[in-house]
Amino acid sequence: MTNEKNNSLNEEIEIDDTSKVELTEEETVESVFDEAEKTEINPIDEQLKEIEQLNHKLEESENRYLRLQADFDNFRRRSRLDQEASEKYRAQKLITDLLPSLDNFERAMNIEADNEQSKSLLQGMDMVYRSLLDALKKEGVEQIESVGKEFDPHQHHAVMQGEDENYGSNIVTEEFQKGYLLKDRVIRPAMVKVNQ
Repeated sequence: MTNEKNNSLNEEIEIDDTSKVELTEEETVESVFDEAEKTEINPIDEQLKEIEQLNHKLEESENRYLRLQADFDNFRRRSRLDQEASEKYRAQKLITDLLPSLDNFERAMNIEADNEQSKSLLQGMDMVYRSLLDALKKEGVEQIESVGKEFDPHQHHAVMQGEDENYGSNIVTEEFQKGYLLKDRVIRPAMVKVNQ
């Protein structure tokens, strides 16, 4: 009976076609586990490396996506701001072109009228001038107040300096050409004389 057990526990494994090796049951089980460990560990390590690489690629893709989304949001915000500014200052070129005409109207209205014809002509010019100013006010144009105000380099263009005891230092004493604002933007600074 013991011989039969030993015979049943022993197995023959073919290495080549010509030779045979006998292994005990313990050796057979160990070799099977060794082979299984070798085949399972290598694929598990490779799978872990592959998972790590895929996680790294996923993280890079997410970062790229977030940067792209932020760039798009910034582009959309800039476009909206540009469109708002364009709408807000749409009449700036036209107003800038009209300002010399307003200056000429003011000069022409400073002429003294001798007779009734010239008075009526000046009155008609005054009406046209005022209607132009009203149209500009509707668009958001305002004249810059200068005389008696403190000199502001953003709103005033100093072309002269003088000394006047009636005004304090750095105060505008005379205005040579009117300045204009379009909403909150200076479209032409006032040309002024500033007290020292």
